[in-house]
Amino acid sequence: MKAFVHEGEKLLIKDVAEPDVKDDEVKISIKVAGLNHRDLHIPKRRGNVADPLVLGSDGAGVVEMTGKNVTNVSVGDEVIINPGIGWLHQSDAPPESFEIVGMPDDGTFAEKYVVDQKYVEKKPSYLSWEEAGVLALAALTGYRALFTKGKVSPDSTVFLPGAGSGVVTYMIQFAKAIGARVIVTSRSAEKKAYARSIGADLVIDTEADWDVELQDETIDLVIESIGKATFNRSLSVLRKGGRMVTFGATTEDQVTIDIRQFFYGQYQLFGSTMGSREELRTALKFMEKHQIYPVVDKVLAFDEMENAFKYLDEAKQFGKIAVQISKDD
Repeated sequence: MKAFVHEGEKLLIKDVAEPDVKDDEVKISIKVAGLNHRDLHIPKRRGNVADPLVLGSDGAGVVEMTGKNVTNVSVGDEVIINPGIGWLHQSDAPPESFEIVGMPDDGTFAEKYVVDQKYVEKKPSYLSWEEAGVLALAALTGYRALFTKGKVSPDSTVFLPGAGSGVVTYMIQFAKAIGARVIVTSRSAEKKAYARSIGADLVIDTEADWDVELQDETIDLVIESIGKATFNRSLSVLRKGGRMVTFGATTEDQVTIDIRQFFYGQYQLFGSTMGSREELRTALKFMEKHQIYPVVDKVLAFDEMENAFKYLDEAKQFGKIAVQISKDD
């Protein structure tokens, strides 16, 4: 089968052995896979490793084969892949055994993917293949950050720096679905317009003075995924006693804060990453109830995978990038 792999210092499409199916596993013929920033960072983390690793954490497809113990899906079922391996039930933090699909084990950027039956969910019928293929990682991450950790409520005002990220496009829609007020930032006029179109109440420029722009707002919750470049700016607009949730760092990881200002402000800081199967299932029900659609910026062919990586690395997207692994017959 064809797969997109990291091998040595290269990223390439090559033929690899099709995986076997164990008793509790299912084999999925992948229709569409979705890119995440995680996919950009894995080659740097692996370094010059000779053994090929199939990248990719998100995907949707059709069950092609099942092991003898599989009971929750059948051959022919349309499914999405839960990228959080080893985290079934909601908890304060993931179990020590928690792993994300795509490293250390092979991921979804391949014609076939095999996984334990516990990590497949039925594809929401109202979504296209392209929408389903980019769904799980970002939607789950956003749902946990916003609801489980952020405790968002209908009377909350939420501040989300970086309007174009896939996770943020979900959180804008999630927060608006319950009636919260949503404020986002962007440098791009086009992304600002897109953010408004999916529900953002106020969009400000990334380079503006946020303290001035938001002086008449009461920010109850900030969800940060940018890191050093915006962390302290985000903290400065949060109301005293408010919550900040951080789930990523697309700029530098190391952040310095004025700890005295922090404890006098009675701020609450929470870390979050991904989520449990329980939360994913709740998120899927929430999305179907409110008819929330993943925002797909671009759909590319499998042989355009390198272009997809470049597009994501240059932060040109608003929402998610989908890659069509196999075409409909």
